[in-house]
Amino acid sequence: METVIILVFVFGYLAITLEHNIKIDKLIPALVMMAISWALISLGIDDFTQWFDSAKHNLMENFGLLNHDEKMHLMEETLLHHLGKTAEILVFLLGAMTIVEIIDYFDGFSTIKAAVKFNSRKKLLWMFSGLAFILSAIIDNLTATIVLISILQKIVKDRDVRIWYAGLIIIAANAGGAWSPIGDVTTTMLWIGDKVSTGKLFSYLFIPSVLCMAVPTFIASLLPTFKGTVELQEADDKPKSKFSSTMLFLGLGAIIFVPIFKVITHLPPYVGMMLSLGVVAIFAEVYSNSKFAISATNHDEHDAHASHSPVHYSLSKIELPSILFFLGILMAVAALESLGILFGFASSLQETMPALGTEWHNGEGVSDLVVLLLGVGSAVIDNVPLVAASLGMFSEPLDNELWHFIAYSAGTGGSMLIIGSAAGVVAMGMEKIDFFWYLKKISWLALIGFLAGAAAFMVTRAIF
Repeated sequence: METVIILVFVFGYLAITLEHNIKIDKLIPALVMMAISWALISLGIDDFTQWFDSAKHNLMENFGLLNHDEKMHLMEETLLHHLGKTAEILVFLLGAMTIVEIIDYFDGFSTIKAAVKFNSRKKLLWMFSGLAFILSAIIDNLTATIVLISILQKIVKDRDVRIWYAGLIIIAANAGGAWSPIGDVTTTMLWIGDKVSTGKLFSYLFIPSVLCMAVPTFIASLLPTFKGTVELQEADDKPKSKFSSTMLFLGLGAIIFVPIFKVITHLPPYVGMMLSLGVVAIFAEVYSNSKFAISATNHDEHDAHASHSPVHYSLSKIELPSILFFLGILMAVAALESLGILFGFASSLQETMPALGTEWHNGEGVSDLVVLLLGVGSAVIDNVPLVAASLGMFSEPLDNELWHFIAYSAGTGGSMLIIGSAAGVVAMGMEKIDFFWYLKKISWLALIGFLAGAAAFMVTRAIF
């Protein structure tokens, strides 16, 4: 039965990877393989000899001695435990996404666009890379990419030039998301799972992440593409909300407050995110009742929702397919974890890999080569299930260097292919970037940045 469950996962994973070829949204195979995996576990519960006890965080070797009812009860408790942990991540993401949509409702990101007063290609490159790096740490890399490419489309006329900027934005956004607990969904998973803390994440990964962004940006700035000036779009004179800047800084500040709230109260991050959303929503409701609150940049759209709450409108703009995908993939990986399959895979992986960099502070550790391969793998396979699998494969304590290296590798390795990260996929859709164009023009830059950051991490770890 275990073999059948593994095959279900492999075929489901293959369907996710080939999403653009088979023309089926990745959320569908994710949900199907999750449901089938748990159904097979339930139907074959008497055939399994070991089980991962989520409450005690260890394998139950005597699981086979339990009777049918005891096994079913334990399975139900485990399923509920994993659903609760997954829900923490999903509710957190829903809150963050809603705050960003509220900012956009008030045209808050126009403040960034208004700051562009020059047309030097090199300056624009560093500006957008820097913004992507900073914004992704605050509003997550996916959202930062959407925001910056939207701004880019309103500034730079030539699409052939824009897609170069978009490629470097992907690298910078993924690098920026790695060192922040709210910057990338995989880092958020590790943070919520009590594998990394905010302070240590910053101290370990900030410099590697900066290098991962800066090295490719510097090399790209020397290329002929970024020489000279770029033709800018004409600025429009359409009125905007008088609260746009206020909502931008309020929304970003509310998201930044979440880690602080967790440190003070020791409550799960989603609680702080709901508080932040509530505060931002109060101001949004008050401002939306003001005579000049709403931007007139799109009269038809605003007429359609003018009578609605800005919070309701923002919730309607949420990417629910992404939320359902995370639900499916995380619960599917939880099925493999519960059967102890991931632990067996982790043991065999560590035994077969060369012992590169295994001497960590606690005297033992996982090969650096294994973690680097996770990073390379995240360019081909979605990094969410890779990190979810690592949570089940390894049992190192809070703030062990392994978790920080996994956060870096999974977060930045996806930049090597345009389908390797959520930021890349959304950029691909917004600018219709060809897979092979990215592979030829951008992938080598992403690889250099990834390796530069990884080397910096190893040096930092050796020093501290």
